[in-house]
Amino acid sequence: MASRSLFALLVVAAAMCASVASALRSRAATDPNMEVKFDFTPFLIQYRSGRVQRLMGTTVVAPSLDVRTGVVSKDVVVDRSTGLAVRLYRPKHRGGRLPVLIYFHGGAFVVESAFDPVYHNYLNALAAKAGAIAVSVNYRLAPEHPLPAAYDDAWTVLRWVAADMQRGADSWLARRGDASRLFVAGDSAGGNIAHNLAMRAGQHGGGATIRGVALLDPYFLGKYVDPTAQRAWGFICAGRYGMEHPYVNPMALPAASWRRLATSRVLMTVSDLDRLGPWQRAYVDALRGSGWPGEARLYVTPGEGHCYFLNNLESPKAAMHMATLAAFINRDT
Repeated sequence: MASRSLFALLVVAAAMCASVASALRSRAATDPNMEVKFDFTPFLIQYRSGRVQRLMGTTVVAPSLDVRTGVVSKDVVVDRSTGLAVRLYRPKHRGGRLPVLIYFHGGAFVVESAFDPVYHNYLNALAAKAGAIAVSVNYRLAPEHPLPAAYDDAWTVLRWVAADMQRGADSWLARRGDASRLFVAGDSAGGNIAHNLAMRAGQHGGGATIRGVALLDPYFLGKYVDPTAQRAWGFICAGRYGMEHPYVNPMALPAASWRRLATSRVLMTVSDLDRLGPWQRAYVDALRGSGWPGEARLYVTPGEGHCYFLNNLESPKAAMHMATLAAFINRDT
């Protein structure tokens, strides 16, 4: 009797679970806040209502004095109409003017921020190691702001940095920054943004001379990628640009366009296990073969995956990666 009673309870419980699942499916079919429009896991999910649920990169930390490095940070709003802001990092004063680094975070153009703990720690360490004032850009994210919004924000920040250093304002950049040593860098999607900013500066100036561009495991793709990657890119740019567009596939650029890249030095870092590696290496080959008069360096880390260097900063490989970037910034010529 007891066994039959337990079995009966299990049957009832199973029926209830099935009923709940059916109700959820029914609700999903009628509730736009539950029906998935685009599943970009592990980054985010967009629902038919337009609601976006970010699954990572939403934690923020305040600017501060970092006791480990002595670097102090603060936030500045660059454009109130769009909400564009930057986090500035100033290392301990070493005398004289310091190089300036504009940095773009990664996150597939859809997650993360300049205020994320991972990027805050990374920029503290990098500003200290390179002895540079860092400008970490909190650009707008897709899908609410599909590309080219992030590119436009990068352009706005470049012009803002140039103007701030030139007008003699009482700011960190004006008092401590060296306008002749301006660098642009970014990882993953941020590397893509850094490249496209340098291309735009080559065409339109921007009021600043970019000494060097560092592309850290940048987000580049090409025509022959899997359908998932194609759908993701279409989501990021709202279908405006195909897989052969130079925004995502710089190798589609003609040689004459490469020669307009607004810098004399490029550092490309590649993590050996990164699936984007073939396009990253092809970038260097295309740049070197284009007639561009600058110097392109390829730095490869064996046995590591995409953007490994952002975490565990004390690991030997991550420390060497940062030392390479710092040396790139501090090279005299």
